[in-house]
Amino acid sequence: MERVRAHLRIHGRVQGVGFRWSMQREARKLGVSGWVRNLPDGTVEAVVEGDEERVEALIGWAHQGSALARVTRVEVKWEEPEGLEGFRVTG
Repeated sequence: MERVRAHLRIHGRVQGVGFRWSMQREARKLGVSGWVRNLPDGTVEAVVEGDEERVEALIGWAHQGSALARVTRVEVKWEEPEGLEGFRVTG
């Protein structure tokens, strides 16, 4: 499969509800790489790389998020992969 990269911006009640840690767990389960972080405006930003099918699966997960999250919108921008390794939670 082709390796792809998606840059996500997740809106809604997504900070303080375990979203980043849940996303990291789901990403590792799917075998995709990247990172996720909180932004000052209350959204969550993530970059995900991997096989297209697995990246799409994580994007699908992001529309629901963690158990306490209330996602209202997910913006997706496709970019060129950079060869990220592992998946980490930052800021």
